[in-house]
Amino acid sequence: GMFFQDGLTGSAWGEWALYTTSPLRAFENELGIQKPTGFWDPLGLSKDGDALVFKRRRVSEIKHGRVAMLAAMGYITPTLVGKFPGYLSPSLGLKFADVPHGLAAISKVPTFGWIQILIYALYVEASSTNFGYFDESFSKQAPGDYGWKPPLLATTNVELRNKRLNSEIANGRLAMMAIIGMFFQDGLTGSPWGDWAL
Repeated sequence: GMFFQDGLTGSAWGEWALYTTSPLRAFENELGIQKPTGFWDPLGLSKDGDALVFKRRRVSEIKHGRVAMLAAMGYITPTLVGKFPGYLSPSLGLKFADVPHGLAAISKVPTFGWIQILIYALYVEASSTNFGYFDESFSKQAPGDYGWKPPLLATTNVELRNKRLNSEIANGRLAMMAIIGMFFQDGLTGSPWGDWAL
């Protein structure tokens, strides 16, 4: 690490202020660049300074973060508040209460349920790219902005908006790690909460 920093910045302690010609400087003021690490790219994915590739990766990061936040809540919510009343599949006599938590639920959902889930996911994905006009919508929108302004969250105050977007990116990163941890515990112990007694 120190050899790399010394070669990159001329200082074994990584005096970043001395390395002004880095293509990474192109991204140091972007959303998601947070203290204490600043712009952190240990794999060097942004070393070429390509802004379009960086934007695509940021769009993917925000989308994956949003999905992970929903997934983490989906793991937690049934335990806290219970499940929907009624039937998941009336034709099969399968109630929501009969579906277990976590990864065990995958095998309990009927095939047509998975088809519905897949069609909805494809619809959401297509709508985020303006139904096929990806290049046009991608170039005009800010990362993560799909035109929906949630009540009580949307604001015209740029500073407040950036603070909220930074929070969303940070929470999305945390949620991605959290859901992977829940998957791991569930797969290892059979319980989403990692019941080691099992």
